[in-house]
Amino acid sequence: MEFSPLHLIGYIGSILIALSMTMRSIVRFRLINLAGASVFLSYGLLIGSLPVAMLNSFIIVVDIYYLVDIFSRREVFETMQVRNDNKYLKRFLEFYHDDIQRFFPGFQHKPELNTHSFFVLRNMAVAGLFLGRRIEGDILYVALDYVTLEYRDFKNGKFIFHRLREEMVADGFKKVVANGHSLKHRKYLEKLGFVHRDGTRYELQLI
Repeated sequence: MEFSPLHLIGYIGSILIALSMTMRSIVRFRLINLAGASVFLSYGLLIGSLPVAMLNSFIIVVDIYYLVDIFSRREVFETMQVRNDNKYLKRFLEFYHDDIQRFFPGFQHKPELNTHSFFVLRNMAVAGLFLGRRIEGDILYVALDYVTLEYRDFKNGKFIFHRLREEMVADGFKKVVANGHSLKHRKYLEKLGFVHRDGTRYELQLI
């Protein structure tokens, strides 16, 4: 069978569509699916196949519609302070234990240390958990900043470290320190404005 550049375009489109089906995040699914459909649209036009072009044009429109809806949706963010011995907090940590270990390898809940413990709510749904403590007088150390799978779009982090910045400063904090133990978490921190200092240490200057 003769291989041509057109075949390569078709294979790339197929791989992207297949890859999108493995995404648990709806945003990633839509983005990769959109890329795959765009490649297939080009493929359909190049080989003169109207059905292929029409089908993928429709998929592109649907993906764009839902992506616009996702990114333009106005959400209400709130924090819900919890005691370190809260039963729901303990159950939450147990339920998400394996996933938490992916981003925070070796994490252990030490309730006696955490002075800032709160859930992040998005439209009243629990989207994440933040555990932190004061160190060296004016530094907020992040012990855990976990976001559930459905809400991993950086909005939680922007809410905590940017929209709550004034509250942190009012509490006497000048800097936030976090450890990037995993590659995904390091990328997350960098996207939020944290600066790598040494080893796994990342810092965000508040004032």
